[in-house]
Amino acid sequence: MTELNEYECEMLDAMLEAFGIPDSLTRIQLMNLFDQDEATAFAMVQILAQEGLVAEAGKHGDYELPEKLVLKPKGEKFLKEGGFSSRYRTGQQKPAEVGGTLFKLQQQNMKLQNIKLENESQISDLQKTVSTLQIRQYIRWALILLALIIGYFIGHFYKW
Repeated sequence: MTELNEYECEMLDAMLEAFGIPDSLTRIQLMNLFDQDEATAFAMVQILAQEGLVAEAGKHGDYELPEKLVLKPKGEKFLKEGGFSSRYRTGQQKPAEVGGTLFKLQQQNMKLQNIKLENESQISDLQKTVSTLQIRQYIRWALILLALIIGYFIGHFYKW
């Protein structure tokens, strides 16, 4: 899960609390909850869906709100346990694990170095391909020029 700030955690909790007795929210209710800001509503729905707290129902596009959002039992339990705000406060109180964090950073650094090497290798391969294609293009132009010169001389010296 991405790191959320306190305001986002409160918004997510408010969204979970907005699920009423039918345990569902319509697209219109979501838009009203976020003052017609579909981008923010969409982002919050995606976070809830990634956490497995809600299910989307109804047809919608890749970047649109679903017609209906249904609260899963896991979502109810999560909200009763304090929700995102509780998780945020717990994370703020927990002392940073220096050794664990350092190890994670080293792992991430290694992954990024491997990705960089792969990308550099791909760039090198693509540069070789471009170079080969340029040489072929020059050869084609030379052959066309040679054919034109030969055609000119044939036409000029051998007049029918």
